[in-house]
Amino acid sequence: MITDFFVSIGNRFSKAFLEENRWQLYLEGLGNTIMIAVVAAVIGVTVGVLFAMVSYINKKTGGLKVLTNIIKLYVTVVRGTPVVLQMMLMYFVIFSSWDNAILIGGITFGLNSGAYVSEIARAGFESVDDGQREAGRSLGLSNAQTMWHIIIPQALRNSLPPLFNEFIALVKETAVVGYVGVYDLGKIPGLIQSRTFDYLFPLLIAAVLYLVVVMLLTLVLRRLEKKFAKSDR
Repeated sequence: MITDFFVSIGNRFSKAFLEENRWQLYLEGLGNTIMIAVVAAVIGVTVGVLFAMVSYINKKTGGLKVLTNIIKLYVTVVRGTPVVLQMMLMYFVIFSSWDNAILIGGITFGLNSGAYVSEIARAGFESVDDGQREAGRSLGLSNAQTMWHIIIPQALRNSLPPLFNEFIALVKETAVVGYVGVYDLGKIPGLIQSRTFDYLFPLLIAAVLYLVVVMLLTLVLRRLEKKFAKSDR
């Protein structure tokens, strides 16, 4: 009985992963997932940090109220609507003439992530002591130079752990691009199941691949945290 059980497990795994080189489908899906997540992370960090800078400058000088209110509205709308609806709006309406669903997915998740990153980065900016800004000004630096050389590096450093967590969340959230026909890692199990009539093993294999990626990213984050901790001593 036990032998039959393991033989059955082996056969199901073989059908889900090895036969007809189906492992290539998983790798293709994983590659698309990582590509979308990387594009989204670049856009999200860029948008989020810019938004956070505007909010920070407005708080300190009161000179960017209109932009700050626009950013608040943007963050409210993005955080208050499901990302899958944002994905469909971008794919079927705004970029309907484009033929690159992966790029559309990256842009969509990037703009979505930017709303969350802006809050993370804003907290990072506010964690920098006001004395740092005053010290920069006393050294003869302009406001822009003080921001670039003193405030931004410390703010990003303080924001690094939550920013990495946001990237990890992006890797998993990109699974919704399957709604617009992108063969990412979340879409592949359904494709395999349609050929093998077995849901369990395709889903387990995809889950393991997601887990491996998340564990690797977590390991990178811990290494960076240790490196920064040593430099603080």
